[in-house]
Amino acid sequence: MLVKTFGSTVFGIQAITITIEVNVAKGVNFILVGLPDNAVKESHKRIVTALRNTGYKSPGKEIVINMAPADIRKEGSAYDLPIAIGILAASEQIVAEDLDKYIIMGELSLDGSLQPIKGALPIAIQARIEGFKGFILPLANAREAAIVNDLDVYGVENIKQVIDFLTGEITIEKTFVDTRAEFNKHQIEMDFDFSEVKGQENIKRALEIAAAGGHNVILIGPPGAGKTMLAKRIPTILPPLNLHEALETTKIHSVAGKMAKESSLISIRPFRSPHHTISDIALVGGGGIPQPGEISLAHNGVLFLDELPEFKRTVLEVMRQPLEERRITISRAKFSVEYPASFMLIASMNPCPCGYFNHPDRDCVCAPGVVQKYLNKVSGPLLDRIDIHIEVTPVKFPELINDQLSEKSADVRERVIKAREIQELRYEGINDVHCNAQMKSKQLKEYCKLTPEGIGLLKTAMEKLGLSARAFDRIVKVARTIADLDSSIDIKTDHLAEAIQYRSLDRDGWSN
Repeated sequence: MLVKTFGSTVFGIQAITITIEVNVAKGVNFILVGLPDNAVKESHKRIVTALRNTGYKSPGKEIVINMAPADIRKEGSAYDLPIAIGILAASEQIVAEDLDKYIIMGELSLDGSLQPIKGALPIAIQARIEGFKGFILPLANAREAAIVNDLDVYGVENIKQVIDFLTGEITIEKTFVDTRAEFNKHQIEMDFDFSEVKGQENIKRALEIAAAGGHNVILIGPPGAGKTMLAKRIPTILPPLNLHEALETTKIHSVAGKMAKESSLISIRPFRSPHHTISDIALVGGGGIPQPGEISLAHNGVLFLDELPEFKRTVLEVMRQPLEERRITISRAKFSVEYPASFMLIASMNPCPCGYFNHPDRDCVCAPGVVQKYLNKVSGPLLDRIDIHIEVTPVKFPELINDQLSEKSADVRERVIKAREIQELRYEGINDVHCNAQMKSKQLKEYCKLTPEGIGLLKTAMEKLGLSARAFDRIVKVARTIADLDSSIDIKTDHLAEAIQYRSLDRDGWSN
């Protein structure tokens, strides 16, 4: 007897429906075709043992299983459940008339219980698009899938529940998530606040500009000056995620298997802080089975690279293209996968190996030329892609003991949101451009016209600091953001002057 069940595979952050055809006939054999990987091939023993421990059996006949489309590689153990249900139906041990109405996914344990799967959200989205009535999956992933409207989601704990549900012996309560309520519930949950930072008002101003325009930032200063503390508070002043961004971010984390147990929707901007020993594949994504890297997990959020020069040169250089394109394409011999990677890069570093170059109170003990050699670990092309360079100085003792709280993150965030609203209106209808940092050359010419005085100021700055053409563009973009914070239509000279000072850490102008 031939029976079809339906599963799904995730390709990038999109799902593709897989038809699992199970035919049971005379003979004694088990044949699994359709380009399965080793994890799928090993499903036979898991299924046989799980069925036996649940009161069923694998038929002593020839079982042929085809996973279509046959030219797409099937990976992972989540096909255990649909294959097992297909075997039971094809061997007439159960009668399930509605198999074609459900996507079924889950990894079987030997006792018949189900383990969590990856990619529940993109699978649920594709199931709704293709008109399936419901999605049967492990209980741990049910809330994640249930944020998709117009799809019945059933979270189950073991294969016996699935069998009894499909045969009509029991009913399972649908998992329901109020997507908008869930989205709004966690939007204001913040562990940090700018009001906790003592002093550093000029640094906070620079970070406000960065958040308002989506600009990349590098913080450079001695140990203990507060670089990491400031970086961790940047998400608190960024505009809240909209629902589309939240869904897109959740899809990436779902595919990577990074969703917390029983979680449903990521509603606050990601903050990823990988250790400096990370490999280039772990950072940008890849592997034998391509997975999203840290830059994709930071999509719509912040990627914080602490102690930037300690990262391997190859790791930093692979970020150059994603910083420009805001996506990463992982190519293999037979296919390529694209992951979004629109993140705000925040980097921090000491000014030299000892950490005290340019320190107001302590002397640098590094040998001549060592400072420049240390800075050279960060390449010029990468540094050019960082819009704002900030020198962080130590906080003075009177500021440390001052009990007066500084401005709260919520107040700064209001100004940032207003500036972002101006930019959203400005770039309305332009694909892939939502904030000033994402402007291309065409938008730069159209929206960033400079006065003759401003052009003269920029010319002088470029000659003295030895800035590149890319740095010129970055300065103009930052000046546009400063003007937006001032609600100014035109870029004024003082806006440009402030933007120029945020390039003062360029190699030709700072360490010599």
